[in-house]
Amino acid sequence: MTEASQRALEGMRDFTTLQWYVVPLLAVVFYVYVNEIRKAREGGSWDVVYAGVTLFGMDFLNETLNGWILNLTDRSALWTAPGPTALRTMVGWNIEIMFMFAISGVIFWASISKDPERKLFGLPEKWALAIGYSAFCVFVEWFLNRGGLLVWEYPFWNRSFGGIWLIFLFGYFHFYVATIFVNWLRPHRPRLIALGVIYGLAIVLNVIGLGPLGFAY
Repeated sequence: MTEASQRALEGMRDFTTLQWYVVPLLAVVFYVYVNEIRKAREGGSWDVVYAGVTLFGMDFLNETLNGWILNLTDRSALWTAPGPTALRTMVGWNIEIMFMFAISGVIFWASISKDPERKLFGLPEKWALAIGYSAFCVFVEWFLNRGGLLVWEYPFWNRSFGGIWLIFLFGYFHFYVATIFVNWLRPHRPRLIALGVIYGLAIVLNVIGLGPLGFAY
């Protein structure tokens, strides 16, 4: 395994590394969801809540697959996060990243106007925002990589033009595609089924990987 992979595996899910700043971050996430649930109860639209839960579920699945890549290659995941953290949850995931993605879907859907016909740059608004937010995430990740907080090992997943496109498409954009798809479904039951598939697949892969296969990620 690469040196970055070995460092990313150190202190995995070690709760003695927790820091007090996790508590206010958790409170912020709770506030965001409690506020959006209240609005949903009053207005009848649960789209923002579904968006938040969907995007986080896609990130959960992505990080699980990333952990499988580490073990199947026995070299490195596509990305690793070996830097300081209050809690390392997977090789490319930590508590700070989790809190960020927990509210990213809420931010995305709250940015969409109530006019379904509105367009930005000639595209339907939600798709233009999905592209914009994905590009912004890649922009932030580029700086995290430069700072050594997020390590890319493979030549096809790096700061090259081709690598950036892969990171854009398979690192972020499909999160927003899934979010748009789930909120396109009506009424609640198909949405819940879609969420069950996303979270169920991630959970099953983790149970198999960390259980019978004995993976470390």
